[in-house]
Amino acid sequence: MPFESDKVMFEIYREPYQGRFRVVYFTELQDHNKETEINRAMAGDHFYDGFIRNYRKDQAKEAISRILDRLNDGEALTAAQVEQELEPFIPA
Repeated sequence: MPFESDKVMFEIYREPYQGRFRVVYFTELQDHNKETEINRAMAGDHFYDGFIRNYRKDQAKEAISRILDRLNDGEALTAAQVEQELEPFIPA
């Protein structure tokens, strides 16, 4: 049975000024950058949020990075398409 600490909470959002898509991994923030990163995400337009398993999180982050590249290149992805791409990394 996985524990709450066995997953990473994240959000994909669009920056309000440059319009670029970014990701923030909330559960990995440190005290020195927590407030800044949360404020950035809150100022942006929410696109997708969820959890990835801590197990294989590096592969999940690579998948998220590829999704961000596609979004920033102008591809119109839906939240459902993002979820489908991340399905192998989403906790049950």
